[in-house]
Amino acid sequence: MTPVIEMNGITKEFPGIIANDNITLSVQEGEIHALLGENGAGKSTLMSVLFGLYRAEKGKILVRGQEVDIKNPNDANELGIGMVHQHFKLVDTFSVLDNIILGYEDVDRGFLKKDEARQKIIELSEQYKLKIDPDALIRDISVGQQQRVEILKMLYRNSDILIFDEPTAVLTPQEIEELMKIMKALVKEGRSIILITHKLNEIQQVADRVTILRKGKKIDTLDVKDATNEMLAERMVGRKVLFELEKDPHAPGETVFECEGLTMRDPKTQKAVVSDMHFTVRQGEIVTIAGIEGNGQTEMVYGLTGLKPIERGAITLNGQDISHEPILRRNLIGLAHIPEDRQRYGLVLDYTLANNLILHNYFEDRFQSRGFLDKQAIESFAEHVIDKYDVRSSNGADSMARSMSGGNQQKAILGREIERDTDVIIAVQPTRGLDVGAIEFIHKELLALRDQGKAILLISLELDEVMRLSDRIIVMYEGEHVGEFDPAKTSPEELGLYMSGSKRKEA
Repeated sequence: MTPVIEMNGITKEFPGIIANDNITLSVQEGEIHALLGENGAGKSTLMSVLFGLYRAEKGKILVRGQEVDIKNPNDANELGIGMVHQHFKLVDTFSVLDNIILGYEDVDRGFLKKDEARQKIIELSEQYKLKIDPDALIRDISVGQQQRVEILKMLYRNSDILIFDEPTAVLTPQEIEELMKIMKALVKEGRSIILITHKLNEIQQVADRVTILRKGKKIDTLDVKDATNEMLAERMVGRKVLFELEKDPHAPGETVFECEGLTMRDPKTQKAVVSDMHFTVRQGEIVTIAGIEGNGQTEMVYGLTGLKPIERGAITLNGQDISHEPILRRNLIGLAHIPEDRQRYGLVLDYTLANNLILHNYFEDRFQSRGFLDKQAIESFAEHVIDKYDVRSSNGADSMARSMSGGNQQKAILGREIERDTDVIIAVQPTRGLDVGAIEFIHKELLALRDQGKAILLISLELDEVMRLSDRIIVMYEGEHVGEFDPAKTSPEELGLYMSGSKRKEA
């Protein structure tokens, strides 16, 4: 059978790095073909070549047996190739309908014909159970719904070769489950899917075959039914990966971070999004806030870190009330924050990696000389973080943050916050978008910090991560503290009941 996609000998270079080195990939009609690799392995670059965002220096692309020259995404669309990018390509102020038809509009005498487009979008939405309002503004809908808009964009253009780039990196477990069902429905109709991921369980759940990349080179293509997670992880990283970590007994010290009666309201609806939230974090322990996304965790973190004002309550750090202190003051007193949205709150995308790594402390003596920034000292520190945390980019410390893969942006933020050597670290989804090797490394780092006496507040949607790292687990539902648990004496199933609101512990 002729493959729907053949990429032969693809080589793509950027200054100082070969992102794709003579890669060959073959995708059959009606299959889900996973593209697996570490952060920076070249997965997104390879698919960007197929979608016309990049031009390869060498190699050929065949679509349904015919050699093609894909100069830009319009050429890809004409060939039936669509792509959902890791960071969505949507206009916030446009409606769902306007985003879907953008660049593909039907015009009559200079006026947009939207009625037929709306009807087609509604039909597609119902057919694939995507449940989306065509008139909603993008800025008003959830991340999961935005991803559905991206899928509808492909279907509206009649794409039958669908590329999903890290599609579950920003989704809740429930949304991931829905997406997997949608993918299976699409391939049943004869469409072909290329799934870029580094989540091994998702590959086992939906993929037929998997191609593994490592540092820009193709390592292997396997039938998923013949591959174990351990085998895939080892081929992806180049070494054995520990899925279970040894954890020393819990021996906490003094309370260093405390939240009492924290209440916050949505400024539009005036509804309480965080209500009387309370917890303590002691030296040498990891306290995890677990819950389904959208239950007030994001707003709570904004309040704790100073990104948004609180209505009432007390936040104490090292004995000092910081409830209404500005962000810089909280940082100087000893608070580090690994944010949920790395691009909005973690990085200045048009700064170099080196400058991003000193955003919190550029004014320290070690980074300046006679009132001017000391470029040599900054680059030396950046090289230390790059080496220690395996941050990969095309141009090292001088790389623009915008040009880096999502996973490497995340590792840069982690390195920056950990290296500040603060007393308290608030880590929000710290392994979101990371591969198994990087997750293993970050988990080891967090446990090492805990053993050094640091107080860590972890906010995570991943129940495996919650059970693996936590010394205490607090479940948050609809903005409230509904239960505290010892991970050694509870189960993911019990936590799930509290996370869904089915059960709660009385205070």
